[in-house]
Amino acid sequence: MDVHKNAPLTPAGREAMVRRVIEGRQTPQAVGEAVGVCLRTVRKWVKRYCQEGIAGLDDRSSRPHRLRQPTPPETVAQIEALRRQRFTGKQIAKETGVSPATVSRVLKRLGISRLRDLEPVEPVRRYEREQPGELIHIDIKKLGRFTKIGHRITGDRIAQSTDRSSGRAPGWEYVHVCIDDASRIAFAQILPDEKKESATAFLKAALAYYKSLGITVDRVMTDNGSCYISKKFRKACTGLGLKHIRTKPYTPKTNGKAERFIQTALREWAYAKAFTHSDQRKAELPIWLHRYNWHRPHGSLDAMPPISRLGLPGDNLLRLHT
Repeated sequence: MDVHKNAPLTPAGREAMVRRVIEGRQTPQAVGEAVGVCLRTVRKWVKRYCQEGIAGLDDRSSRPHRLRQPTPPETVAQIEALRRQRFTGKQIAKETGVSPATVSRVLKRLGISRLRDLEPVEPVRRYEREQPGELIHIDIKKLGRFTKIGHRITGDRIAQSTDRSSGRAPGWEYVHVCIDDASRIAFAQILPDEKKESATAFLKAALAYYKSLGITVDRVMTDNGSCYISKKFRKACTGLGLKHIRTKPYTPKTNGKAERFIQTALREWAYAKAFTHSDQRKAELPIWLHRYNWHRPHGSLDAMPPISRLGLPGDNLLRLHT
């Protein structure tokens, strides 16, 4: 228990107070005046010490040992049954004849105070396409531009706040990422915005990159961002012969491979070094992508790099690995 800094008594102080009464033969009234507590408090701790010893001087919970009128088990069972029928708290209170506060306490104790608690947890569905190009995942990560080492390295947020309040903030840049579902081969570009024109241009650049590796893309999965639900992006997918799949709203795990790749990129590229300018970070991206695709062991690929999933012969490997 956290003791207030101005508390007149602590467990050690209570022991000293009790000993002054028992061993020092001082009156409880005199000890209370000296310590700064009332006579009733002195007698309380003396009584506990006589009954329980040193252990009786520790703090106790203020919760009563038993409730005077606990909610009957039959009523609790009825409250739970009605809740599982999607009744609201006030409806349950009216049906059972208890107060809404009691219903709220019972539901909280049962762990079903929220309606979503009644729904079974959706199991994690892990999937992987058999062939490279069957499905690619596309997503966007917003990063702040900078002209000096940021607060993640220095820990100083004051200078950053001053720049933004004075209008000198460099602005933002957007990392468009793409990862193949089967091989985990990734592609990324830093673009000035996340509008439909940039998203469409990135899609075409990603397809060109995978084509250079001999991969023909059939489907593309994105979230429900405005750039991806635009007519321009839909028209581009149709023109390129792609089937466009959108994730379930507010369910980022559907596009989990792209989300996980973004986490890896932030940890191993964007925040891995103390870049002094965002342009340095941008120049480092192609270098890191090459290491990710060709050299970095991947946990889901038996510690092999993503490029190993293509089964390239030696001559093609040397031609592409430049």
